[in-house]
Amino acid sequence: MVSSRSSKVGPTSRPVAIPIDFDVANDAKASGVVVLPNRIRWSEPDLTFDLDATVDRLRVYEIVLVEGTESDVRFFVKFDELVLAWEEISLPAYVRKAWQDWFKQRHIVVPTC
Repeated sequence: MVSSRSSKVGPTSRPVAIPIDFDVANDAKASGVVVLPNRIRWSEPDLTFDLDATVDRLRVYEIVLVEGTESDVRFFVKFDELVLAWEEISLPAYVRKAWQDWFKQRHIVVPTC
């Protein structure tokens, strides 16, 4: 029996969903008031988020970047707004690092926290 936690289990073992062409994709985007799908935000009760309100939009970005699929990122997150709000978004270290690596590979400058 193993007495310590393996580094291969837990939330940091999950891949971070980053669409390769997210910075150039022209996908349809969510707008207005949204309810996140249960696969992303499974806590009850269902909450609505107003993507026109900065606080709600940043919270949606936080949830989607941590829990969402590439399709979720494409639909709920706007690239330009993500770059502008990067310092304000609260993310686990492994998610922030994955995104910062992606930004760096594309020579996109975002503030470091």
